[in-house]
Amino acid sequence: MESIIILVFVIGYLSITLEHPLRLDKTVPALIMAALIWALLAIGFHAGWFDVIDTYENSFNFLTGGEEAEHGFENTLLHHLGKTAEILIFLIGAMTIVEIIDLHRGFEILKGAVKTKSKRKLLWIIGVLAFILSAIIDNLTATIVLVTLLRKLIVNRNERLWYASMVVIAANAGGAWSPIGDVTTTMLWIAKNVTALGLIEYVVIPSIVCFVIPFVIAMYLPAFKGEIITQELPDDEESGRLLSSKTMLFLGLGMIVSVPVFKTITHLPPYIGMMLALGVVWLVSEYIHPEEDFSKERRHLYSAHKALSRIEISSILFFLGILMAVAGLESLVYGVAENGDPVGTLRYLAEVLQATIPNQDVVVILLGVFSAIIDNVPLVAASMGMYDSPTDSVLWHFIAYSAGTGGSMLIIGSAAGVAAMGMERIDFIWYLKKIAWLAAIGFLAGAGVFLLIERVLFAH
Repeated sequence: MESIIILVFVIGYLSITLEHPLRLDKTVPALIMAALIWALLAIGFHAGWFDVIDTYENSFNFLTGGEEAEHGFENTLLHHLGKTAEILIFLIGAMTIVEIIDLHRGFEILKGAVKTKSKRKLLWIIGVLAFILSAIIDNLTATIVLVTLLRKLIVNRNERLWYASMVVIAANAGGAWSPIGDVTTTMLWIAKNVTALGLIEYVVIPSIVCFVIPFVIAMYLPAFKGEIITQELPDDEESGRLLSSKTMLFLGLGMIVSVPVFKTITHLPPYIGMMLALGVVWLVSEYIHPEEDFSKERRHLYSAHKALSRIEISSILFFLGILMAVAGLESLVYGVAENGDPVGTLRYLAEVLQATIPNQDVVVILLGVFSAIIDNVPLVAASMGMYDSPTDSVLWHFIAYSAGTGGSMLIIGSAAGVAAMGMERIDFIWYLKKIAWLAAIGFLAGAGVFLLIERVLFAH
């Protein structure tokens, strides 16, 4: 039965990885995989074929434990569902705030930052915007906003492809050092594997290196020499800005940034802070007038209800499926540790990896490379079940960096890359030939700087 559960996970994982060739939304295999794993766990547990372990390393056997073991199994399932729900509620709140800003055309304000025809200057302006924005509103949303901006600025599509691809590198680097910049860092933060200040302190410099080095090299490529043919941007009224655009942009971004501060002050889980942030933004959006001829008939066009209808529920369900599937593997007792305690499947895998590759840094760098091929959400979710290092340990910081930035090496390796690929129809092979080597140099340089900082400058 254990082999069947692992096989279900492997098949589901492959289906997610092969999403594009199969033309199947990755949410489908994620949900089916999670449901089947927990169904097989329940059947095997009640039949007495194997034990189930909770997060406190308590093992339950139904045949010997009876009703107490049954309650242990139910509490384990509820515990994992609760931890997953924390992440999902946080993401729903953040995504809704971003959509409210977008409905009020707050991101139109960013157009004012671009007033150059120099290819090199434009490269750096777009790169810095991507790096900073991704740390605040997440790398996926930052990429969508900036690729949309590039479409309005650059006429030539071939020139635009280079900029859109460089945005992917900058956005992934920017998201890696922020607890709200990438789904994986959010997962690590909510699980208390990292703190917001610890993540920023140790990962921001390697992330800057990962962003800056590819951009410095790109400056000297033929694609970024000379001047660019741009479209003239219209005045404020014609550009589609509303009276509320600036208010909603700064309020929305300010409330998202306030979430880590709220957690630090109250010691409450981050999703509580995000609920407060969404409530405040929603409240203001109910009373602010987006335009001079504002009427009740047009109110729904700028409402939070409209924003909620625009968020990607399929992405939320994908995270639900993959996180619950990984939780199922984590709960299946697969062996015993050196001290004789039962361990779940993922912890057992960690011990095997440790025996095969004693250097943990190499394992984490490989995780970063794999994140270019495989979705980084299940990779990080699995690593969270594999290791039990303390909060803000070197391991968790390095995983946050590697999983966040390693995906830039392939266009399909990150949510930001997939978004850019879809919006600009970027060819996989073109990206592999033109951009992948830049992303790889940045990733390895940042990893080297990370290890230097963690092991030399901040050695404990």
